[in-house]
Formats: sequence, C-alpha cells, structure tokens
Amino acid sequence: MVLLVLALFLIGGCGGNAATKTPTESAPASEKIVIGFSLGTLKEDRWQRDRDNFVAKAQALGAEVVVESANADPAVQTTQVGNLIAQGVDVLVIVPEDGELAASYVEKAHAAGIKVLAYDRIIKNSDLDLYVSFQNEKVGELQAKGILELVNKGKFVYIGGAPTDNNAFQFKAGAMDVIQPKIDSGDIELVFDKMTDEWKPANAYANMKSYLDTGGEVDAVIAANDGTAGGVIQALTEKGLAGKVPVSGQDAELAACQRIVEGTQTLTVFKNLKPLAEKGAEIAVAMAKGEQVATNGKVNNGKIDVPSVLLDPVLVTKANMMDTVIALGFQSYDAVYQNVPADQRPAQ
Repeated sequence: MVLLVLALFLIGGCGGNAATKTPTESAPASEKIVIGFSLGTLKEDRWQRDRDNFVAKAQALGAEVVVESANADPAVQTTQVGNLIAQGVDVLVIVPEDGELAASYVEKAHAAGIKVLAYDRIIKNSDLDLYVSFQNEKVGELQAKGILELVNKGKFVYIGGAPTDNNAFQFKAGAMDVIQPKIDSGDIELVFDKMTDEWKPANAYANMKSYLDTGGEVDAVIAANDGTAGGVIQALTEKGLAGKVPVSGQDAELAACQRIVEGTQTLTVFKNLKPLAEKGAEIAVAMAKGEQVATNGKVNNGKIDVPSVLLDPVLVTKANMMDTVIALGFQSYDAVYQNVPADQRPAQ
C-alpha cells in the first residue's frame, strides 16, 4: 500500500513546478483565460483606446485581462513583463517600448510555456508567435502620397518616430518608396531627416525648430504621427508658416483632426483602433486555447517571418473627415469642429 501511494505521488509530480506550463499546454476549458497585456505607454489617447477596446472584447469572450503600462520606460516594462510571466498568465500580449529589448520577453515567456502576441509594434530578433497590426509601410505611402498631391517639388523634411520602435522605420520606408524617385530626379530635396525620441511632441518640436532656426527652408513636412505633427506645427507657427506648409500625421487624434479642419495640418492616417483591439483580443484568446489563428501576411523581425494579421489604414483629410473618422464614431462631430464657425461646418 505504501509503495502504491509513493508511485502515485511520483506520477503526479512533487509540486515544485506545478504552475509552469509546457510550451504546448493551453488553458483548460473550465478555467477562465488570463491575458497579460503589457503596453509601453498609456500617455497617448490612442493607447488608452486600444486598452479599453481590447479589455472589453476579451471580457466578452470570457477572458480576464491584467494590464500593465510602463510609462515609456523599457526598464519598467521588463519588470512588469517578468511579473506577468510569474503570475502564470495564459498568453502574453505586448506593445514593446523597445522592440529589440523585448526579444528577451519572448524568450522568458516561452521558457514558461507562454505564447506571445506582439500588438501593433513588432518584437525584433525573436521567435515571436504572432503579430497583429496595420499595414505599416502603407501608412507611410499614404502620408507621402497625400503630401505630393499638394506639393511635388521643393524642400522636404521628414520627422520620424522613435528609433526604438520598428514601426517608425516601416512608416519611413513606405514614405521613401513614394518620394525617392522624385529625390533621384531632383524635384525633391530631403533637407532635414530626424527621428523623434520616445515619439514625444516636444522632441519633434525641438528638432523642427533647430532646422528652422538655422534659416532652413521647407515646402512640406512628412511627420510620422499626429504627436510629431503637433510639434512640427508648433515650430512652424512660431515662424509664421503654419497652414502654409503641408504636414502629415497618423492616428486621427482629436487635436490632429481639429488642426486638419482648421487648416494647419494637412492629413492624418486613420487606423481604426477598435477592429485592431478586438482582433487582438480574439487572437489572444485563441492562442490561449491552443487554436489555429488565420493570418494574412508575414513580417520579418530580423530572425523569422512572423505570422501576422494586418489591417488596412485610411487616408483622412478635411474633405473626407465626415465620411471616415466621424462616420465611424472615432471622434465626435462637435469635438472635431468645435473651433470652426457654425456656418463653415459641414452638415451632419
């Protein structure tokens, strides 16, 4: 009898590693799925929207979400991801603040039997399981094409995103694909090309101001997102150039939409965040259950071609603001046009 009990004990394991998943293990159907959602920052409005929409969809699917935000500090995110792994979440969803550093998160998660989904920012040089985002190079293409419809010759400035964010390089690659032939022909001169640390508008402002303060001339600015566009426009305003120099953006932030209808920003690229967040939540739940996820592309992260689900972005200007951002309820009519005289607003 003693031998039988001992045998059963040995088969069941001694308990020291009982909470550790094997790489192929998924959450039992009878247990609630727990998703660890690590965001690099919640400072910008768009990430707050992502969080809220993701959590709502995951909860509707019966999952629980543990959210952590690193306040744009990679060291903080490293600690937070480690805590999520230690908690034994079923799947890890990461918006990396530093795409290179985050490779270590994937390695640690996999060692604990936890799969990783990169959300809207790729994790570099890792065996990442899945990636969900938008067609990022198309974002840059739309930005450049929108600007070229207004100005197709002259001195161009490119204000990029954070050098730690691979998306920033994809946006730039898309834009350069469009304008490079005109640079080669001599029609366009790229007079200033600068990345923006941490995507901070203040840094974009300082970069643009430094160029303008040297007497630099500019005919158009391709800014990688609405935050950097805001910094650029602040610098242009100080030189009396706001509204005279076309400026692109991205994310359809309220302030950017207001600038567009008021005439100081030319365009933004709208990435409908709700479908992205909902798709991300659906993928995370499927991964936790061990289900196959249908993908529509692959994105190379420097090590592998990562199976990816990629959504399409939309170009937004003053002309189609009503049919895009407002029609889809992303921003409200009253908020976007609040500084526009009533008699100059489009009909609702």
